[in-house]
Amino acid sequence: MSSTIRVALPDNSYDLTIAPGLLDRIGAEMSQLKLGKKVLLVSNPAIFKLYGDRALKSLKEAGFDTSYHLIPPGERYKTLNSIQKVYDTAIEKRLERSSTLVALGGGVIGDMTGFAAATWLRGINFVQVPTSLLAMVDASIGGKTGVNHPQGKNLIGAFYQPKWVAIDPNVLETLPSREFRAGMAEVIKYGVIWDVELFEKLEAAKHLDRFRTFDPELLNFILLRSCQAKADVVGKDEKEAGLRAILNYGHTIGHAIESLTGYRSINHGEAVGIGMVAAGEIALALEIWTETEAQRQQELIIKAGLPVKIPANVEVSSILTALELDKKVKGGRVRFILPTRLGEVTMSDRVSPEILLPILQHSNNAFS
Repeated sequence: MSSTIRVALPDNSYDLTIAPGLLDRIGAEMSQLKLGKKVLLVSNPAIFKLYGDRALKSLKEAGFDTSYHLIPPGERYKTLNSIQKVYDTAIEKRLERSSTLVALGGGVIGDMTGFAAATWLRGINFVQVPTSLLAMVDASIGGKTGVNHPQGKNLIGAFYQPKWVAIDPNVLETLPSREFRAGMAEVIKYGVIWDVELFEKLEAAKHLDRFRTFDPELLNFILLRSCQAKADVVGKDEKEAGLRAILNYGHTIGHAIESLTGYRSINHGEAVGIGMVAAGEIALALEIWTETEAQRQQELIIKAGLPVKIPANVEVSSILTALELDKKVKGGRVRFILPTRLGEVTMSDRVSPEILLPILQHSNNAFS
């Protein structure tokens, strides 16, 4: 069964396709987009070992002149140095303005490949082939590209939309359980900020923490609803002038935790889970949502096998310092996305240190 969702933008609209077995057809599908013949596929060694040959075979059979570049896995390689190496390969392979970069991997590969595409020759074609749940439902859609700075996550980047997003759910069979859980954090996020029916479907599920026990119909449902939610929000606000900021729910504190742990002990989804719980506690302190809703959110995050406490080795004072460098700071004030009821959130810059500090201190327990 194949589904197509249109990301409708003033310029550069594109489709995302969800279909089992799509990986083996990406070449044929891309040939319909009238792209240039040269394609550079970017991946990491682990993903390439699993799916690289199939992707290259599909591209070559469709007539593309195809090569590849591998980047070591992990957020710590999401740097300008890694982008420089992509540029080096682009020069070696004589990529032109009509050429295409294809991202085969998770959110890190997608972000870096998109940034390389946005900046090489002032912008070349870009296609996303996400292989993680997190990338499928979130990172591959919307055109946010970039790399990390030692002082903070994604501080260097650009908005640059792909020409197409190809989602093959079958590749999730090889996704490590921890990475599957990380993706569930973003799915839960959509339930809180946009789609209460999605939230309730997740609540009714028996298992959320691993692919092998996940109901196939539910998987199809969460892919469709999450991707549609992202497409709807991006379609209304492509470059985060207003509404799109709600997609950062849980990410403000989450990004600080990722940065402070060196992108090693806590992955993105785990950090977002912790950040959503903290945001819920802030909303509770501001009396803009209820104890019952906060509890429902926390129970769902735990059900997905995600942490809810800040790691004990992360100092609260360091989090406060890191928040000052967050991209959402405006006029020197950190802007938080806070829930008002399930399915709705608001933006607030009135979270004082007096409110935030005790919440962070209470959450600063051992990670388990």
